[in-house]
Amino acid sequence: MNYSAFHRRSIDDRDAFWTEQASLIDWNAPVQQVLDNSRPPFARWFVGGTTNLCHNAIDRWVASQGDAPALIFVSTETGEERTYSFSELHREVQRMAAILLSLGVTRGDRVLIYMPMIPEATFAMLACARIGAIHSVVFGGFASVSLASRIDDATPKLIISADAGSRVGKTIPYKPLLDEAITLCEHAPQRVLMVDRGLVPFTRVAGRDEDYGALRSQHLEAQVPITWLESTEVSYILYTSGTTGRPKGVQRDVGGYAVALAASMKHIFCGNPRETYFCTSDIGWVVGHSYIVYGPLIAGMATVLYEGTPIRPDAGILWQLVERYRVSVMFSAPTAIRVLKKQDPAWLKRYDLSSLRSLFLAGEPLDEPTSTWISEGIGKPIIDNYWQTETGWPILTLARGVQDMPARLGSPGVPMYGYDVRLLHEQTGEPVGPNEKGVIAIAQPLPPGCMQTIWGDDARFVNTYFESIPGQQVYSTFDWGIRDEDGYYFILGRTDDVINVAGHRLGTREIEESINGHPAVAECAVVGVADALKGQVAVAFAVVRDAAVVAQADQRRALEGQVMAQVDRQLGAVARPSRVYFVTVLPKTRSGKVLRRAIQALCEGRDTGDLATIEDPGALDGLRQALTASS
Repeated sequence: MNYSAFHRRSIDDRDAFWTEQASLIDWNAPVQQVLDNSRPPFARWFVGGTTNLCHNAIDRWVASQGDAPALIFVSTETGEERTYSFSELHREVQRMAAILLSLGVTRGDRVLIYMPMIPEATFAMLACARIGAIHSVVFGGFASVSLASRIDDATPKLIISADAGSRVGKTIPYKPLLDEAITLCEHAPQRVLMVDRGLVPFTRVAGRDEDYGALRSQHLEAQVPITWLESTEVSYILYTSGTTGRPKGVQRDVGGYAVALAASMKHIFCGNPRETYFCTSDIGWVVGHSYIVYGPLIAGMATVLYEGTPIRPDAGILWQLVERYRVSVMFSAPTAIRVLKKQDPAWLKRYDLSSLRSLFLAGEPLDEPTSTWISEGIGKPIIDNYWQTETGWPILTLARGVQDMPARLGSPGVPMYGYDVRLLHEQTGEPVGPNEKGVIAIAQPLPPGCMQTIWGDDARFVNTYFESIPGQQVYSTFDWGIRDEDGYYFILGRTDDVINVAGHRLGTREIEESINGHPAVAECAVVGVADALKGQVAVAFAVVRDAAVVAQADQRRALEGQVMAQVDRQLGAVARPSRVYFVTVLPKTRSGKVLRRAIQALCEGRDTGDLATIEDPGALDGLRQALTASS
């Protein structure tokens, strides 16, 4: 099938196209109206139809493949591995659902889930979906202040948590963080459900904290029927950072999300029932919601829930799991691959990857050197994809389930069906031509699966996303991009990460890509730093593959000169960084995104602000030392 025609039909004949996609899931009551766009930008999909995410993820598969694996839990932190069949998962979710009901949770109530990557977290999400409660998963280990802000915004009736998580062999107690967060809240819940992993002792609050193990034993034979929900009811809230510092609660529906995920598993990821899907993300992020929990299960696949890192116990662990569980489709992030680039490439060849068809990468721009390195290393197609928490599934990628289109290095691909993607001039709102830089925007209506609004704040939803481009009420991704003559898009970085050097506007992505192409560099981050003469100058921080090459000051100066010369050659003198600093690690969030604003603040001598999501606080100290040593 021709993908261009497929995409065009999804825009020009939405009702017919999305009616076909809606047949990929089960409905309890039929859809009355495919799209209600009477109050833009608030699109309502599959109005009148009733369905349920938990039913589509589990119940509908029990009869045909109840004994097939559904959830595969692997923790290299604790040495545990457990596989749940669809029938076993069905029973566990009903037990959790019965517990929620016994604690007073009902349809429309919020349940905040603050947990590590353990099966009970998945049970909790699916149990909420089963009974019509709205879950809000907060990344495990978030600092108390950040957690408190999310509790107050969602006002949950119940919080589900655990004693601790573990990362790189280090136990991370959750309970003290949760207790402190609750003391900071104006709207603290009355009940907390605790899963005791036995990792650390903790103190229960009498009258508030309930024990999951004890309650589960009371509900072993529970049978909790599906609560059929109207398609446009809320399925979950997931918080994402805002430019104001106040987190935005992305609100998702039920039916549109289920259809979008089912369609993406067919057309994009090409997953089939009884196969295995392995996504290395965390359920605290949107990728984990869509492609650890809901998407693979809706497709009848087994899904791997992994607690661990790409290099523990060794750099072959991801590929070992691919071999052991015959993984067909894998989804990871460029950050994980860059971590592996620092390891012995022999690990890529040690395991049998014959079951693996494709490796998908997303979460941040994928540079050409990294893409080429992993593609050659494992001998599999690497498929980039670009999307956001707000959209719930890919905006740009390759729908190889429709047409086997070739990948282009540096490009995530072309607009996915349902997305009417535009490239617009930032100041005039007019379309730009091929190979001209513009803001990536999406014309209304947003397709199924995208956010409905910001939880409790419709005005902020409109103001944030639909009023930033002059003369156009379109959804702004706040990302720069260009489109080549064949319609492939290339991401150049955030519009708020643009560097204006003497009147020349430069995307950080362009400079980073050039620097990452140097054979000595594993990864880098480029920020714009205030300069009295030029307005801004580009400053780069690079992590080298071998620390020995920058052990001495003269070696650092030599490599800095080489890197600058490479940028000069590839992008011109205007893009050349004013300095290149060599550090051992970049400051990143726990989801792998580089904290560029914090880096910029350090360079300019400003406060770095709230760093609740930082993975390694010591990374900032390394940057300070590099800056101080060169001053």
